[in-house]
Amino acid sequence: MNMIRSTAAALAVVAMSAHCGAACAQETPWAVRLGVLDLHPANKSDGGGPLDLPSDAVHVNDKAFPELDIYYAFTPNIVAQLVLTYPQKQEVTLEGTDIGSFKHLPPSLVAQYHFLPGQTLDPYVGAGVNFTWISSVHLLNGAADLQKTSFGGVLDVGGDYNIDKRWFLNADVKYVVPLQSDVSVVGVGKVTTAKLDPLLYGIGVGYRF
Repeated sequence: MNMIRSTAAALAVVAMSAHCGAACAQETPWAVRLGVLDLHPANKSDGGGPLDLPSDAVHVNDKAFPELDIYYAFTPNIVAQLVLTYPQKQEVTLEGTDIGSFKHLPPSLVAQYHFLPGQTLDPYVGAGVNFTWISSVHLLNGAADLQKTSFGGVLDVGGDYNIDKRWFLNADVKYVVPLQSDVSVVGVGKVTTAKLDPLLYGIGVGYRF
């Protein structure tokens, strides 16, 4: 009788496991997203200075580029997002005249609060920090340079559209402020501060592990 009961119990466990299958696979707190960011700088700059430049004379072009996001969910509601890309080349104009280019690497780390985790549509808000590294500066044939680093805050609003438990679509808007760089000229020194303070529009597709 004991053997029959043991066998029946074992069969019940096997049947439950088979029925559970992939649906009972343990989910991890990690997720990734591949997407596109569309950068729109504010293009504000100081006037006056040694060269008596007009206000907002320095402009940096809008640009779309790929991004890779890595997510870690501390709880269903609280999620950290690391935004990564590769160095992006930007064109610069001064009073409408092309003066060269530079590259920037702008990783951001954002904490998000998700209002409806697990629902089909899950809106969120977030805040975090941005660090931008500027390199490969080629302005006025080498006569001008930029400050190489900028730290700023990030505000974030967006939403996930959950296709299923693993796959999701995402759209959001980030605002980075301040993101700025001092512009200097050889033999003159600092001539203005370019204040980019961009809006970043993002779309992508993600996967939860």
